[in-house]
Amino acid sequence: MFAAEIFMHRFLLSSPVRTLNPEEADWFYTPIYTTCDLTPNGLPLPFKSPRMMRSAIQLISSNWPYWNRTEGADHFFVVPHDFGACFHYQEEKAIERGILPLLQRATLVQTFGQRNHVCLNEGSITIPPYAPPQKMQAHLIPQETPRSIFVYFRGLFYDVNNDPEGGYYARGARAAVWENFKDNPLFDISTEHPTTYYEDMQRAIFCLCPLGWAPWSPRLVEAVIFGCIPVIIADDIVLPFADAIPWEEIGVFVAEEDVPNLDTILTSIPPEVILRKQRLLANPSMKQAMLFPQPAQSGDAFHQILNGLARKLPHNKNVYLKLGKRP
Repeated sequence: MFAAEIFMHRFLLSSPVRTLNPEEADWFYTPIYTTCDLTPNGLPLPFKSPRMMRSAIQLISSNWPYWNRTEGADHFFVVPHDFGACFHYQEEKAIERGILPLLQRATLVQTFGQRNHVCLNEGSITIPPYAPPQKMQAHLIPQETPRSIFVYFRGLFYDVNNDPEGGYYARGARAAVWENFKDNPLFDISTEHPTTYYEDMQRAIFCLCPLGWAPWSPRLVEAVIFGCIPVIIADDIVLPFADAIPWEEIGVFVAEEDVPNLDTILTSIPPEVILRKQRLLANPSMKQAMLFPQPAQSGDAFHQILNGLARKLPHNKNVYLKLGKRP
């Protein structure tokens, strides 16, 4: 789910929007692959990312003039960590770190999005996490399959390894789901991840998409792809590509403090509203916008990112620094 940086690089290498003449370029992209520094169990290790970023910027600023003329204002970076360029997976520590100062003028393309948060700069582009298109395609079942599961969720409710005392992980929202609904027959929830996970989502009406350490998760992508109404439990979340995906119309938003009332909230939604959301979720263009396919396809997440960058053009003249001046 952290692989968007790699696939964006691959896409741009063969994209017709790429130019080899820097004087023609509207944007400069530097692939750094900070998410490829992994823990033994395969998760990104963000703590060395600032050093990697500084080294990369030192390299491009000492070899070419383009960074120095704007201090990165016409550069973009893909930073798909939990809290983007704050480079930490725990919110409290991410806030303490803040966005790496070197990146303050650059455009950050990131999975993290939360309103009024120090880890989201104005002008950043929020994207979906990477989910494997071919793997999901291989698990599609007939569309007419009845949706016999009312609420579905698979994942952690507590993170005892990183939050042994409890209270930090998911701001308690996932724990509240478990404590309130583990014995509710309408809720098919568990920490087990079955081989039928994708098929089960296609048999569900509602799929819970609660925050974890960060507000976002691949469940948002999976829910849209599999036509399961996403129940978004993450206060102030900024969702990807709001101009292409009408999140308010396809999803259900539940405040973290209202999780104990989740059963009442969902059972009170009229059937015609559920059907309308399901019809919208069936739109192929909406699904396409959430994916990073290989090769790229019209309207996919790559092109949504390009649309976001294009909307920021032309660059204001004040992004270009006068000799010896700093912003």
